[in-house]
Amino acid sequence: MAVTNAASLTIAEMREFASFTAAEQRYIRRSLDIGLGRCDAFRIWGRTQGETAAIRSQYVAYQELKALRGAIPQESGFDAIESFIGKITRVAAFDLAQERIECFSAFRFLYERLLGADARPWLPSAFCAAAALPQIRPERRKMLLQSLSEAAATAPGWSDRAPSFYPEFIEEIAA
Repeated sequence: MAVTNAASLTIAEMREFASFTAAEQRYIRRSLDIGLGRCDAFRIWGRTQGETAAIRSQYVAYQELKALRGAIPQESGFDAIESFIGKITRVAAFDLAQERIECFSAFRFLYERLLGADARPWLPSAFCAAAALPQIRPERRKMLLQSLSEAAATAPGWSDRAPSFYPEFIEEIAA
């Protein structure tokens, strides 16, 4: 029974990933490669000088991830909120400013994998804070903030189950 439930959850995560735009899917895979140190992102994702520069900037922005993973505050306390929310907002703002993430769902999918399940309760706050920054274009800011559903913003609780599907780069096969 547990194997069936785990498989069902993995399939649900795959379906969710498939619902994202092609640009979101590509950005999530690249971000996971960079944020989790899975491979040489320059070799796999750097098709142009612009992409190589963006990857370099992302490596710099993602330097905070290790510290963030170890600094996730407890839901019930107010200790350490300032340093955690400040850092995650800065990293999230970098990702949203790249204009590849179009909605909260894609943001949550990425950050659950970058930071772990314990970060889930903090993701709506981080998303709102980053999306509302003046560095994000006004029309994009509006689109991003409207993508956060009332249910996600007011959830009474969050699952602590770790994500099981981590999408990876798949090389195209010549026809």
